[in-house]
Amino acid sequence: MLNQVVLVGRLTRNISVNKSNKGFKVATVSLAIPRSFKNSEGIYDTDFVDCIAFDTIAENTSEYCHKGDIVGVKGRIQSRIIEKDGKNENIMEIICEKITFLSSKKEDKAN
Repeated sequence: MLNQVVLVGRLTRNISVNKSNKGFKVATVSLAIPRSFKNSEGIYDTDFVDCIAFDTIAENTSEYCHKGDIVGVKGRIQSRIIEKDGKNENIMEIICEKITFLSSKKEDKAN
């Protein structure tokens, strides 16, 4: 079996690192990823994907990347059940194994 995902997108917000209940560092990296095709109205839709980064990956991404920067994420899909409004809800998220810094918003404006 294979569970591997590669995504490239822009960060939708600055990243903050928090401590989990078990003591390790964790950050949610939210990516905006435009689709490669137009919808029926002739517009490119965008998908927003939450990726979870731990420890060193979370710290480095928080330190060096900012809202609007382009990053590549390699990871795996994970599902979990959370309780929301008294109902169980299944959510899918990406667990980061590697984040590659591709370009910053500042670099894009300079070109």
